[in-house]
Amino acid sequence: MSNRSGGGTKKEASKMKIKPFPPTMDPKTEEASWMLLKNAIREIQKKNNSGLSFEELYRNAYTLVLHKQGKRLYTGVSEVVKEHLQNEVRADVIDAMHNNFLETLCEAWADHQTAMVMIRDILMYMDRVYVPQHEQHPVYDMGLVLFKEEVIHCEVIRDYLVATLLEMIAKERHGEVVNRVAIRNVCHMLIVLGIGNREVYEDDFEILFLRESSEFYKAESQKFLADNSASVYIRKVEARITEEAERATRYLDASTEERITKVVEDELIKAHMHTIVEMENSGVVQMLKTNKKGDLHCMYKLFTRVPDGGLKTIIDCLSSFLRDTGKALVTEEEEDAGGKNAILFVQRLLDLKDQYNAYLEESFEKDALFKQAISSDFEYFINLNEKSPEYLSLFVDDLLKRGLKEHSEQEVELILDKGLVLFRFLQDKDVFERYYKQHLAKRLLLNKTVSDDLEKGMISRLKNECGCQFTSKLEGMFKDMTLSNTTMDKFKDHLQNQGHRVEVDLNVRVLTMGYWPTQANQSLCQLPRAASLAWEVFQRFYLGCHSGRQLTLQTHLGSADLNATFHPVEKGEATSTTPCVKKHIIQVSTHQMCILDLFNAKISVTFQVSLEYIVPCIK
Repeated sequence: MSNRSGGGTKKEASKMKIKPFPPTMDPKTEEASWMLLKNAIREIQKKNNSGLSFEELYRNAYTLVLHKQGKRLYTGVSEVVKEHLQNEVRADVIDAMHNNFLETLCEAWADHQTAMVMIRDILMYMDRVYVPQHEQHPVYDMGLVLFKEEVIHCEVIRDYLVATLLEMIAKERHGEVVNRVAIRNVCHMLIVLGIGNREVYEDDFEILFLRESSEFYKAESQKFLADNSASVYIRKVEARITEEAERATRYLDASTEERITKVVEDELIKAHMHTIVEMENSGVVQMLKTNKKGDLHCMYKLFTRVPDGGLKTIIDCLSSFLRDTGKALVTEEEEDAGGKNAILFVQRLLDLKDQYNAYLEESFEKDALFKQAISSDFEYFINLNEKSPEYLSLFVDDLLKRGLKEHSEQEVELILDKGLVLFRFLQDKDVFERYYKQHLAKRLLLNKTVSDDLEKGMISRLKNECGCQFTSKLEGMFKDMTLSNTTMDKFKDHLQNQGHRVEVDLNVRVLTMGYWPTQANQSLCQLPRAASLAWEVFQRFYLGCHSGRQLTLQTHLGSADLNATFHPVEKGEATSTTPCVKKHIIQVSTHQMCILDLFNAKISVTFQVSLEYIVPCIK
């Protein structure tokens, strides 16, 4: 029993015991650890870090923090870094002010960043434990703050730095070559020193840069305006905006681009908008007169940068000029030469509209504001001339009578589309309808239209524009023509079946009074005997097919093709080279036919006799 008991005691005596960690650190050990770290930091700042044991340094820093010496370590490191910046870095930068200043500053900044990265790695445990607990800057950020306070915000360095940067930028604006890399590095340094914000960059550089730029461009704008035309001025402004945007992108902070661009816009564009637009012999009016679409487009792009009235300045000038041009066009007096003035009138309007459509598309990027202004201007001056609806109808009438002789069908369609645009500007569309109905009636009755498809296409356009009611009578006129063709086919079959024979080739159009712009004549002219008999035959046929209807002959709308034979007045007129008899086919109106028929019986007819045949109709 005693042996077993003794064995148990021996086993218990061999167990490992963990001693508690000492709450405090020996002052000598503490001082030794700190001196080791302090000397190591100085060696790192001198770039003599190759012989250092970073594992040992980390362990010593870890031990200090673990023994509640984090404050001493943090404060000590801050003092060592600060001392180095004050005694070494600041002095070197000041000495280099007149010789490689930016290069020296950038090199000191790069060395400081490298040293702080190494110091941060050694003090990583302090960063993780002490810094968050006591709301201090991390070690690396502490180095940034100290560099800003001791170097950059040293008054002499700060003033010289911003002066140097502004001087280099001014030289580049005047065409000199500068060290863009150095400027970019300095700007990046100022951004980094802000530790997550732009405060340092803004206060130490950007605000002064924008202020100086404003003064520079204010003076330059005056010089540009005095020495250049509007076209040259806007090109130079465009170049300046491009230069400043590129400068901000390449070596300033990217966020500066918007700010410096606004400065250029304010000083070179916004402050002189009216001067540029109204510049004599080179402003917007001159550009419109000389068809300078490229310059207008450049001006448009520049003025879009001014949201408060930029485009309105151009629009007001353009609108004033367009209204004056259009007013002169529509009020110009010309003697009527067979309706040619109406054709010329509308063609000039179409040419003017084409010109401004080209401006709208090529110069103003189809901007809705410009489109609305141009439309409003055309509506204004087209309606100054009360004959505009009639002239437009005459233009369409001429086009649909002989358009295919001069244009392809596609070209005629395009011209009709353009004419419809002018129609939209008319305020008296009912007046246009009245004239169009008259002209359409003559085309249909005299068989002058070149294409039924083009006619129906124009009516379809008007229908889409104004509705069914506007074109119902026009469509009714076409319906009457179709029914008349059918009726004449039946009439010819009737003549053949009944054995009737008429001496003239009669072609009757039966018109519905409500559709056509005609009024019944109660008195008729005296038709030649053959024509009168043919009409009576048709009248009996038609009324026999349609009981209860009434036919009224509209002789003033008729036409006739006459076979005319001309004999020489005296026998001596006939020669071997000249035939004795001349034959012609003459196309005349019904009234002219009646008068010419009188000469079949007499060589001469008095004016009074001719009146007896047609005057009842024309009274």
